[in-house]
Amino acid sequence: MIPRRGLEEIGLSFLDVICCGFGAIILLLMIVKTVEPILLEEPVVNLEGLVTEKRDSLNEIIGRTRILTRQLSDEERQLARDLAELARLERDLNDILARYHATSEQAEFQTNQRLRLARAKQSLTEEMERLLGLDFVRSTIDSEYIIFVIDTSGSMRQWAWPIVQRKVQETLQIYPRVKGIQVMNDMGDYMFPQFAGRWIPDSERRRRDIVRLLATWSAQSNSSPVEGIRAAITTFYATDRKISIYVFGDDFSGRSIEDVVDTVDQLNRIAEDGSRRVRIHAVGFPVVVGAPSGNRFAALMRELTYRNNGTFVALPRLE
Repeated sequence: MIPRRGLEEIGLSFLDVICCGFGAIILLLMIVKTVEPILLEEPVVNLEGLVTEKRDSLNEIIGRTRILTRQLSDEERQLARDLAELARLERDLNDILARYHATSEQAEFQTNQRLRLARAKQSLTEEMERLLGLDFVRSTIDSEYIIFVIDTSGSMRQWAWPIVQRKVQETLQIYPRVKGIQVMNDMGDYMFPQFAGRWIPDSERRRRDIVRLLATWSAQSNSSPVEGIRAAITTFYATDRKISIYVFGDDFSGRSIEDVVDTVDQLNRIAEDGSRRVRIHAVGFPVVVGAPSGNRFAALMRELTYRNNGTFVALPRLE
C-alpha cells in the first residue's frame, strides 16, 4: 500500500506556480513598455493655456481689423476728395482750352484783318502818291503838346494799373516827337512836381522816366477826372498851341455831367476856324462796369470827347 502525500507539499507547489505566473506577467509588461505613463490632468492644463493664447490672438486680430477698417474709410474719403479735385481741374482745363481756342481764333481773325488793312493802306498810299505826287507827306500828328490825366484811385491801381502803363506807352508811341508833355492825376496833381505849371521837354530819357515812375505813382484821388481836366485846360490853354488831353479812368463821382460839359466848353473856347485848341481823348477801363459811377464816367467821356474833337475808347476787358 502506497502512502499518501501530505497536504503541506501540495500547497507549496501551487504557490510556486502562482508566483511564476505573476513574475512572467510582470516581465512581459516590462518588455512591451515604451513611454512613461501619461497623467490625465496635464493635457487639461495645456488646453486651457492654448485656448487663452488663441483668444488673445483673436482679440489682437479683431483690433487690427478695426484699425485697418478705419484706415480704409479714411483712404476712401481721401480718394473721393481727390476724385472731386480731379474733376474740378478737368473742368478748369476744359475752360482754359476753350478760351485758348477762342483766343486763337480771335487772334487769327485779327491777324487776317491786319493783313487786309495793311494791303488796303498800301493800295491807298500808292494811289495817293499817284494822285498827289511822290513829294506828298501826310501828317498824322493832331497835337504838338500832350497831357495825361490819369485816375490814381485804389480801384484803378489795384485792377487796371498794368494796362494803364501799357496804354501810356502806346499813346507816346503815336507821337514820335512833341514840343511838350505833362502828366497829372485826376485831382490835378503833377507826377513831376518840379515841372508844375510848365511843360516837360520831350526826350527819350524823359519818356522812360514817365513810364518808370508810373509803375509806383500813388496820389490822392476822388475817382473823378473833372479837376484834372479843368487844371490842364486852365494852366496850359493857349491860342497858338495844339494840345491833346488823354483821360484814363474808370469812375465819375461828380454830381452833374451837364455842369462838367458846360464848364469845359467855357474853358476850351472854339477858335475862329470852328475847332477847339484842346482835343480831349479818353480811355475807359472796365473796373466798375455796370456800376452807376462807371456808367456815368462813360457817358461823361463820350460827351466830352465828342464836343472837343476827341475819341472815347471803352476797353472791353482788362487784358
